[in-house]
Amino acid sequence: MPAPLSDDLAGRLAFLREAERLKDTLRSGHTSGGRVESVADHTWRLCLMALTLGDRFPDVDLDRVLRICVVHDLGEALNGDIPAPEQAASGPKADDERRDLLALLAPLPEAVRAEFTALWDEYEAAETPEARLAKALDKLETLLQHTQGQNPPDFDYRFNLSYGRRYTAGDPAIEAIRAALDAETERLAEAASEPSES
Repeated sequence: MPAPLSDDLAGRLAFLREAERLKDTLRSGHTSGGRVESVADHTWRLCLMALTLGDRFPDVDLDRVLRICVVHDLGEALNGDIPAPEQAASGPKADDERRDLLALLAPLPEAVRAEFTALWDEYEAAETPEARLAKALDKLETLLQHTQGQNPPDFDYRFNLSYGRRYTAGDPAIEAIRAALDAETERLAEAASEPSES
């Protein structure tokens, strides 16, 4: 018979079980195969983007960027993602998402809770080079998904042309990627606005 889990390990396992909900927490984008994207899908590729582009930012602590990326949407496990166009109508989501994050982190040991909360707060404040890069990549990952996903016919591509712009300005590599994604977004918006032939 295996030894019982310590309270410390039981709390970590309980947290991981709850965080699994991000696999079923849906976003507004669709995959290239037509499936609605999950928050976990988004977070995975955001981390992959950070790894892929990390060498372009030698003065940034890539380990910290990755940690920020992993925790930036954890709070969405409890009450879901609010698509960016709806955020503008309902007001900022940060307070609700932080409250949900703290609830999700509750089973973890205090030091781990404090670390994850600090990373989330750093991301929200976007004042450190690491948080600013994570924010920029987060916006770019969303734009990338929206340009390659099989989105519904009424998908608002033009919203993406202004989405997250303040976070994607200032670095040549980020600006170049943004420009390429904006061009693709514009092309998709034009194609979506053309009347279909029946």
